[in-house]
Amino acid sequence: MMIALKAATPQLPRTTAVADHVVAVDETDSTNALAAQMIGDGSLTLPDHQDGELAVAVVAADRQTAGRGRNGHKWVSQPGRCSTMSYAVRIPRAIATDESVNGWLQMIAGLVTLDALNGMIEEYGAAPNQPDCSLELKWPNDVFCHGLKLGGLLSELVIPLSSGTDADADADADDDVVIVFGVGLNLALGACRLPTPQSTSLQLHVSGLPSLGEMRDAVAERQVEGFRERLAKFIADPKGQAESLREEVKAVCWARGRQVEAHFTDGTTLTGEAIGLNEDASLILRTQDGTDHTVRTADVGVL
Repeated sequence: MMIALKAATPQLPRTTAVADHVVAVDETDSTNALAAQMIGDGSLTLPDHQDGELAVAVVAADRQTAGRGRNGHKWVSQPGRCSTMSYAVRIPRAIATDESVNGWLQMIAGLVTLDALNGMIEEYGAAPNQPDCSLELKWPNDVFCHGLKLGGLLSELVIPLSSGTDADADADADDDVVIVFGVGLNLALGACRLPTPQSTSLQLHVSGLPSLGEMRDAVAERQVEGFRERLAKFIADPKGQAESLREEVKAVCWARGRQVEAHFTDGTTLTGEAIGLNEDASLILRTQDGTDHTVRTADVGVL
């Protein structure tokens, strides 16, 4: 019989040392929702970014009762076995709402997550069980290992920092807004606790890992620093960084070169080969007749 796990407040000393604000609770409905609520009521504030230095706040929970993914999907996690965190960053409204570049915000979150996981593994001297246990990104928001989902990401524009109505805020394109990046990672789940046959956990692929608490803190510390560094570069030069990110993502894009099926919210599907990303971070899917299609919002699975 599977024993129910009890939630406990995450201890995050390393993350607290580098983040501007850390909120840790044992349980909440969603760390993204809690971050949005606290930003809205003023209990979680982010100072102005100065000299290119971005403020990053963290909201962490050991258990989410209503974790969310893209397109209304649920994110299921286990207390004491998974990392569920949200990272709040304020960035210029003009970048957050520019559809020619804002798709890269989600890609940046994915690259930050891969960097943090790989950095933690290296720090503790852990090693993959097999040579092909590398971590990759499944466009647009999943962390994959061995073709299985190890983590998921959800970025949301939460609330303008300026006061007033939405119409007033929209009128001032120079305002900052808050983007919350929710990151859920299966770090220490055993095979019997995986939520679906398509999911996996880091400990099933890597030996020599530390405890869940140490892993969670070491990864979050690196994510704070990664978001701060990568987003500052992106804000300074969105178009230039988009091209650089396009090349970087190409090397870790799990879907590239595979036959995939894109499932759209209206119930339609499109099948073809994922051949790369466009300049705006959308996926290029080439159908059997040689036509290239642009996919901006869909769930993508390999056939």
